[in-house]
Amino acid sequence: MQLGELRVLAERIRVEIGKAVVGQADTVNLMLTALFAGGHVLLEGPPGTAKTLLAQCFSHALDLQFGRIQFTPDLMPGDILGSNLFNFQTNTFALTKGPIFCDVLLADEINRTPPKTQAALLEAMQERGVTLDGKRHALSDRFIVIATQNPVEQQGAYPLPEAQLDRFLFKHVLAYPTAEEEKRIVAQHGMRTRAPDPISLGVQKVASAAEIAAASEAAAQTRLTDEVVDYVVRIVRATREGASFELGASPRAAAMLAAGARARAALEGRDYVIPDDVKALALPALRHRVLLSPAAEIEGRTTDAALSSIISQTEAPR
Repeated sequence: MQLGELRVLAERIRVEIGKAVVGQADTVNLMLTALFAGGHVLLEGPPGTAKTLLAQCFSHALDLQFGRIQFTPDLMPGDILGSNLFNFQTNTFALTKGPIFCDVLLADEINRTPPKTQAALLEAMQERGVTLDGKRHALSDRFIVIATQNPVEQQGAYPLPEAQLDRFLFKHVLAYPTAEEEKRIVAQHGMRTRAPDPISLGVQKVASAAEIAAASEAAAQTRLTDEVVDYVVRIVRATREGASFELGASPRAAAMLAAGARARAALEGRDYVIPDDVKALALPALRHRVLLSPAAEIEGRTTDAALSSIISQTEAPR
């Protein structure tokens, strides 16, 4: 796929999602970037900010098989992965696949379930496969997890463990819409008597499996110069060397940030990465991979503020 074609495809997808979801352009761009970079996205925001609808419209516009898991305190790993059940008629075990066998998995309110169940996603997110009773089962090449969570300070939430968080390419924090956007939301959805869905809102399928594969291949071929690689590494290492963080980002974070920058460049129609690609993605790619130091917390600093300071102070290549 030519980069011009990729850019046109991405714009078609944005237009279709925009028929149902008002605003959230940054969120859609991060989801497209994650898809073409082979990553996953964690969306954090208060209830009612269209996180679920956004995932549904994203899947529908791309013509991807959609799966949804509502995470609850009593959810078990088998409810996600499936299990081998004994068939008394054939005297054999048969695999009953769980909802994880799809293209786009919406892990809704992922922090409402204990870490043991959250961990059931680790292998799937890292290797695009699951192991049941010692046998490995492959998932779709286009498999992507779009997880949503409410802020952890809300009642009944379990913080995600570091190993789980590290599997997400981006963590995006959704804010409430502007006043004008909220007026459009009320005008568009205020008269509906049932929950909206992509089809009823007019979202069309505008991509194919072949186009998605070609777009991912185009993103992987985007050039990353030694200067930009050095820039990525300096940002990530600064999170480990400064006093603001007790735990800094890992080498995996640097590699995933570079992969995301490649996909972003391709979506912009370029076959090379520029420092602005890295700057634009550094915050959502790193905010869930670092831990503030106690001293920074006492001072009232936030993770985003400390990261933004590092990003702004790290000299970009010319």
